[in-house]
Amino acid sequence: MLFENMTMAFHAIRANKMRSFLTMLGIIIGIGSVIAIVSIGDTMRTLVSDVYKTVGVTRANLYVWPQDGSDMRTSDYFTLDEMERIKEVFPEEIAYADSSAYVSADVQNGRRKVKFSFQGIDFNYPSVQTVNILYGRNLTEADIRGRKKNVVLEEDGAKALFGVENAVGKTFRMTVYGQTDEYNVVGVYRPERSALEKLVMGMSQSQTQYGLIPYTILTWPNDIFYQVSIYAKDSQSMETLKNSLPQYVAKTKQRNPEDVILYSASDEMSQMDAMMSGLSGAVGGIAAISLLVGGIGIMNIMLVSVTERTREIGIRKALGARTRDVMIQFLTESAILSAFGGILGVAMGSGIVFLGGSLAGLSVVVRPSVVVLAVGFSAMVGLFFGIYPASKAAKADPIEALRYE
Repeated sequence: MLFENMTMAFHAIRANKMRSFLTMLGIIIGIGSVIAIVSIGDTMRTLVSDVYKTVGVTRANLYVWPQDGSDMRTSDYFTLDEMERIKEVFPEEIAYADSSAYVSADVQNGRRKVKFSFQGIDFNYPSVQTVNILYGRNLTEADIRGRKKNVVLEEDGAKALFGVENAVGKTFRMTVYGQTDEYNVVGVYRPERSALEKLVMGMSQSQTQYGLIPYTILTWPNDIFYQVSIYAKDSQSMETLKNSLPQYVAKTKQRNPEDVILYSASDEMSQMDAMMSGLSGAVGGIAAISLLVGGIGIMNIMLVSVTERTREIGIRKALGARTRDVMIQFLTESAILSAFGGILGVAMGSGIVFLGGSLAGLSVVVRPSVVVLAVGFSAMVGLFFGIYPASKAAKADPIEALRYE
């Protein structure tokens, strides 16, 4: 019986190809929009997750921020000795710490002047972040402790400043905090960047280059700084630090525990994920309204079809077709119309996403579960809005139907 109803439904759809396509158009647009929006949201969430994986999900910033609105005190800032003490108190949890220092400056080599942003690091920075050295070496403990004016440049920065990638041994002049000195290049590295970072940097008009420098140079001359950048050994260590480190710092600085903030990359990632998920769901919900419009269109066309096929209905009922058989026939037709619209909508939405990803050089995410749900939902829309026309057809009086002209 099901095969027979499907055969009759396909025959009716083929008999009115243009009308059937226009009927499905609302479903196609609705499902295509939902698939595209949800897939874009999932892709962006994946890209953001990759960014945080590159940065380090166990990274956190520690600082003091009075919650009562009072002014910062001098003692709220950190010193190098306090940072070392924190590492000594939490040796099992903290893998790395520095002063979270950076500097942007114009770097000059002869007549060449290039804008650089230098991140201040400690000698064991490569233990928590990958630094792919192409030429030379990383910064050493002697560089850090001796405040030596040695730097490691990104390969693009080395080429922009010196015209060659292998700039090891070359020097340049730079002004940091009002003091101009000569700096020596001891290494050149290739950074690891996520797809989103590459896309943003490719679209950016900024000509800033990047490099690594001893963080002790950037804390000079007073050796105090606003926050400490920390890498926990693992996610469990980060949870332990969240429970204990703010209390420790609050005690040493005579502050309330809530005044000491330990804000981790995982916290920020969770907030971003929740925000993007909510935004994707809201926009997807708005796009799903077109499914309602598509369903109304299906009901309208099915009502027209019932009127056109009144004599056919009368003949079927006169030959012994039950009310249930007629109703299932029209419900099957409306479900097939809607399901086909859903399939075409999935193809359209996925195609738009993959095309956009290809043009942007990004790997897109289209979840199979969303595709199955979208097609299933579109079929349910067809069934729901086909109930009234099917019921009207099934309740038709066979005598009156046979007399219908």
